[in-house]
Amino acid sequence: MALKIWLDDKLVGQEDAKISVFDHGVLYGDGVFEGIRVYNGKIFELTAHIKRLYDSAKVIRLDIPMSKDELIKAAEKTVKANDVIDGYIRLVVTRGIGTLGLNPFVCENATVFIIADNIQLYPKELYEKGLKVVSATTVRNHPLAIPPQVKSLNYLNNILAKIEALDNDVPEAIMYNHEGYVAEATGDNVFIVRDGLIYAPPVEAGSLDGITRSIVIKLAKQEGFEVVEKNLTRADLYICDEFFLTGTAAEVIGIVEIDKRIISDGKPGKITELLRKKFFKYVRGKK
Repeated sequence: MALKIWLDDKLVGQEDAKISVFDHGVLYGDGVFEGIRVYNGKIFELTAHIKRLYDSAKVIRLDIPMSKDELIKAAEKTVKANDVIDGYIRLVVTRGIGTLGLNPFVCENATVFIIADNIQLYPKELYEKGLKVVSATTVRNHPLAIPPQVKSLNYLNNILAKIEALDNDVPEAIMYNHEGYVAEATGDNVFIVRDGLIYAPPVEAGSLDGITRSIVIKLAKQEGFEVVEKNLTRADLYICDEFFLTGTAAEVIGIVEIDKRIISDGKPGKITELLRKKFFKYVRGKK
């Protein structure tokens, strides 16, 4: 069945959901986006995602032509129109139609589109067995170039690291910043466990301030774990007791090998599994 797509100010059929080749989102990757989950027909943490979208837009001086409330209602209408019960929303704001030059201020109106569909990032067995990853040689964008906290349409940095992962027959790669510290995976945040403590790279290290990341930190603290945000090195990943990733699409998934180094006994750890189950219950409104 063809999807209904929100485009600017209304729902249109999938075949009519088109944007101009002169849109600067197409020409230059000039725009911002959010990936948002739907659980049991309810949009998860929508207000937080909308806030981050507007924050990203402000950093790049992009005016979103809708209020936050209007955007929330548009997302809800798109989910309802496509009968999405457990799925995924991609909310995108581009700079809009301009010229072949770089000047963003010739783009009079930003383009907004919303897709609501089903998604499964990893098969179920990988959550049980865990992922293998590699270290990317592609360095995370310098914070004075493209701030990592901006969820921009210019994703080439992450894509090049993803290519490295796929070339090594693994689904994910870990990215490091210009100082050699762990930043994030190509699309997820990084956590490790060492001697009962949970560690996460600080946002300043070059990672997105993930919505799922924040919730997992909250759940971990509720379970009595101490969560320490500090710079991590590649060696820290090699010698940790547990290693897991968090993200909107991935949720919580364990890492069992990095750069041919086995993590602990080669299975997702107990704390990882506990937090994965806690997160699963949390997003579905269960205690």
